[in-house]
Amino acid sequence: MKKISIVAIATILVIGSMFTSCEALKNTNNAQKGAGIGAVGGAVIGGILGNNLGKGGKGALGAVLGGVVGGVAGGVIGNKMDKQAREIDAALPGAEVVRVGEGIKLVLNENAVRFNTNKSSLTAEAQANLDKLVPVFKEYPDTNITIYGYTDITGTPKYNLKLSGERAASVRDYLASRGVSSTRFQVTGLGIADPIASNETAEGRTQNRRVEFAITANEKMIQEAKTEVKQ
Repeated sequence: MKKISIVAIATILVIGSMFTSCEALKNTNNAQKGAGIGAVGGAVIGGILGNNLGKGGKGALGAVLGGVVGGVAGGVIGNKMDKQAREIDAALPGAEVVRVGEGIKLVLNENAVRFNTNKSSLTAEAQANLDKLVPVFKEYPDTNITIYGYTDITGTPKYNLKLSGERAASVRDYLASRGVSSTRFQVTGLGIADPIASNETAEGRTQNRRVEFAITANEKMIQEAKTEVKQ
């Protein structure tokens, strides 16, 4: 199993930010102690990446950073996302799983969901790989999933924007047909934006024909996390 990408900050810096004295540490409950490091780390990470990427940009990373709750409740959410990220990685090793802040950025590139040029339909291989994600998504129902579609530079920007939206919708519709609640999904097409490889080669264009997921806490998870830290 490959290593899940994690944006992290040194524990000592996080502890220094979270607890200014031994007395403060003694006064926290168990949930706060367990989530404190993740909470501050997520907030700091979100701030750093948001500043560097224009509040996270328009894609999956931007959506994850935009959903940051912060505080100790954010740490509780982060712990749950850690577990989900590990299960996604185990279920679909060909995907790129990135844990950042309080959410998950999931990239389904040519190793997981491949699109042929000018096509939005899912190949049999792509369907089989999406099937592997279904049990994980069902196990963690209290998350929102935004799907972003991308293209290479073949064709006009206007055409590619439409095609990318159709690709994202194809993934949503397939997952919904397998029993993942359609109310959890949002889809958007970003066309040729944010290429992850060179469009000058066939291999690079293949990599750019992809979908990305932003997995974030829904309102139910957020409220449960806030309740937990008060106990």
